[in-house]
Amino acid sequence: MASAKITFNDLLPLPNSSVKIPRLGFGIYQSPTNICINSCLTALEVGYRHIDSAQFYRNEAEMGEAVRKSKIPRGEVFLTTKVMSAGEDVEKTYEKCLASVQKIGGNDGYVDLFLIHTPSGGNDAIKLMWLALEKLQAEGKTKAIGVSNFGIKNIEAMKDFATTWPPHVNQIELHPFSQQKTIVDYCEGHGIVIEAYSPLVRNLRAFDPTLIEVAKHVQKTTGQVLIRYSLQKGWIPLPKSDNPGRILENADVFDFELDLRDMAKLDGLDQGSKGAIVQAVKN
Repeated sequence: MASAKITFNDLLPLPNSSVKIPRLGFGIYQSPTNICINSCLTALEVGYRHIDSAQFYRNEAEMGEAVRKSKIPRGEVFLTTKVMSAGEDVEKTYEKCLASVQKIGGNDGYVDLFLIHTPSGGNDAIKLMWLALEKLQAEGKTKAIGVSNFGIKNIEAMKDFATTWPPHVNQIELHPFSQQKTIVDYCEGHGIVIEAYSPLVRNLRAFDPTLIEVAKHVQKTTGQVLIRYSLQKGWIPLPKSDNPGRILENADVFDFELDLRDMAKLDGLDQGSKGAIVQAVKN
């Protein structure tokens, strides 16, 4: 478990890399294009320095535009995107990835982290996407590369073709109700940084009695408890909201800690893959 003394400015080093990633990220899944820029600007004003997009989200350009509008130096903001599917060969896949980088930062732009969004296309597709990302990294268009929704078999199979291994990051669904201990233990054992999407369980468990009990104990909201739980687990949570007040609230998680008893209560909520609301990985 990570030290409870965590700050908004904390960074985690990525494996075999000089890159460091902020401990708390801002997710923009399903953030509409006409709202996304303002949501990102609010997040940046609050203090977030890490935003997570994807080709599938259709708001990469808005993420980049928000950073430019904020006037915050580009080097102070960590931007992530994801490739959803492979092209017909490595070069075509690379071109798809490069197009994302250009949407975000223009012809001279870069991203900090580029992930494969899903292993669902199979090993051949994973190989094309990973080789394309390695090329993108070699050209300085992304600083780090990783995966999302990958189980152990997916990551192990990459050894056959990957120059960069292990992947720097694995972004998976994580919260007390689906703790995915097998893949988490594997990633921690190989130095792979774990990002937690849907850390708030999309508010579907806000009325869980145990969660409410812990929230009352620390005098915080259930959402703040869930984000703090991820942080103390050593994961990088990616809470998402387009509500300015909620964006601020979700960042207000650094002035309290969950004690061992609170953490144990939340650990006890685990339902394994049945507790996932999006998907648990296949190991």
